[in-house]
Amino acid sequence: MELFLDTAEVEEVREIASWGILDGVTTNPSLIKKSGRDFKQVIGEIAELCSGPISAEVTAMDAKGMIEEGLALKKELPENVIIKVPCTAEGLIATKELSSQGIGVNVTLIFNASQALMAAKAGAMYVSPFVGRLDDIGQEGMDLIAQIMTIWREYPEIRTKVLAASIRHPTHVLECLQLGAHTATMPTKIFRQLMKHPLTDSGIERFLSDWAEVENAGNA
Repeated sequence: MELFLDTAEVEEVREIASWGILDGVTTNPSLIKKSGRDFKQVIGEIAELCSGPISAEVTAMDAKGMIEEGLALKKELPENVIIKVPCTAEGLIATKELSSQGIGVNVTLIFNASQALMAAKAGAMYVSPFVGRLDDIGQEGMDLIAQIMTIWREYPEIRTKVLAASIRHPTHVLECLQLGAHTATMPTKIFRQLMKHPLTDSGIERFLSDWAEVENAGNA
């Protein structure tokens, strides 16, 4: 599974990239706004820290505008930047055109399996089903991942990767792994939580305590 970081904070990318496990980064207009920085500058800096796919989202809502933005972003930003578009009819048109020109596209805001399938047929490199937002409205977000992966297994000619998004806790990541999702994107705090366990911490404390006793005995 690919592990992506969902952020527009360059220092967070630097931290997780230093672990040697970061496969890509997703951003969106809300995250860029939160960063308070220039969009293209942020994306450019992130792309230098992580060599994997960096999703840069368009803001136009019509296909023509999405295509124009996507082409401009690909021209101005590093090679590993891919274009993120919403899952709408206009977004599918843009996906088809951009992908036909060899440009990677991440189709976002997917909330049912039929949307994922249509985005894949339009040529998307990634489809991004939102797990947590479905949980928020009383649905089981992980059921959507299961449905999509069942379809993907039935039709092996589909090459589009399933990128689980709106990850709220480590259990979401583990469930995505079990269901066979190709990618999960998550905030920095989830990466940190995945690395933590109280028995690891207590084990380290015990080892250090025991070693301190050994050193003290040797110096006696």
